[in-house]
Amino acid sequence: MNRRLFAAIVLAASLGTVAPLAAVPVYVKVAPPAPKVEVKVVAPGPGYIWVGGYYRWHGGAYVWVPGKWSMPPHPGAIWIPGHWKSTPSGWYWRPGHWK
Repeated sequence: MNRRLFAAIVLAASLGTVAPLAAVPVYVKVAPPAPKVEVKVVAPGPGYIWVGGYYRWHGGAYVWVPGKWSMPPHPGAIWIPGHWKSTPSGWYWRPGHWK
């Protein structure tokens, strides 16, 4: 890595303006499997939203991350599910988020 880029990253990190490294897409040459059909257990209480499971890439293979009930961060929040996106470079994960 050149010194100027490294210095910029260090400066940005010290100011708290660098996204976590997990935000950098990792391209996978193998398409993800079809999502599993999940059985939702009863919600733990009113207001919870189901956040479905997904496959993540780990150690050279896809690993299933089960869904869970989650409390929205604010009233009216909508969960936007994550998904795998196909590109000429391979597949990469676009994480889910609250809107």
